[in-house]
Amino acid sequence: MDPIVQSLRTAQRILVTSHRDPDGDAVGSLLAMGLALDRLGKQTTLYNESPIPAVYQFLPWVGRIERRLGPPEAYDAAVVLDCGDLSRVGESGSAVGRVPLVVNIDHHISNTGFGHFQWIDGQACATAEIVARLIRALDVPLDREMATCIYTGILTDTGSFRFSNTNSAAFAISREMMDLGVDPYDVARHVFGSYSLGRIKLLNLALNSIEISRNGRLSLMTVTRRMLAETQTQQEDVDGLINYARRIEAVRVAALIQEQANGRTTPDGRARFHVSLRSDGTVDVAALAGAYGGGGHHSAAGFQIEATLPDIKTSLLAWSERI
Repeated sequence: MDPIVQSLRTAQRILVTSHRDPDGDAVGSLLAMGLALDRLGKQTTLYNESPIPAVYQFLPWVGRIERRLGPPEAYDAAVVLDCGDLSRVGESGSAVGRVPLVVNIDHHISNTGFGHFQWIDGQACATAEIVARLIRALDVPLDREMATCIYTGILTDTGSFRFSNTNSAAFAISREMMDLGVDPYDVARHVFGSYSLGRIKLLNLALNSIEISRNGRLSLMTVTRRMLAETQTQQEDVDGLINYARRIEAVRVAALIQEQANGRTTPDGRARFHVSLRSDGTVDVAALAGAYGGGGHHSAAGFQIEATLPDIKTSLLAWSERI
């Protein structure tokens, strides 16, 4: 930690980024880190390749997040948050890797250890937990704005404190953030309060797509580009749908197979998919994701793959016979 603190104190032009298609932890950690560095007087650039989901638009400083990146030499250091691998940043991952100093902060046990300095804690409930610790180490007083971002990251990544990564720190830090002025009801109202009609229609299609393995231990849910177009929804509307497949009785692992919205289908039917995996805790889905070049946690992981949809399903269903 000390080299990270020293490097951030020394650097003047700092890039802060998180993974594309960001969730609450990626957005909250990005904003909290940016706010803290701004308090230190740094020239801070916040970057994410993807649009920020509407449910997180209430967060302070969200309008400062840019979708265009300057040349690597424009920055003294880059802080990469919540990315198990530099490629998770997106198409600009290689450019971020050429910044003179790269700091890797993450809570995924499958993190590849990229960058010049790493703070990887697989026991942390969220990257936002590590960011809270780093802000303290930088001697930056936490304020309500930073606290709101950190609380949002922890709330969403623990599934409202329901997932197995919920630890004592999740409650302790959340209490501290509340003492700084965070209103849990207000955050929950923005993050979980309402859904568009399109998202409800997408949920209906996704539920109808569910398939169960012969042994009943794996559920498969599919979201295609056609489904998004038909319901006039976006990538952000897919967030959380996998939980419906995971809650089916006797299911140990749920897989959400999502066709990438900006991809294309080859003449032989191959397309780019992201496969999200969720376990009830009895199965290590990070190991499965790792076999496909992905990663994550014991109970939550994922991977990217270019294949046909039937081939992906066949592979996962074959694997399910071993659980």
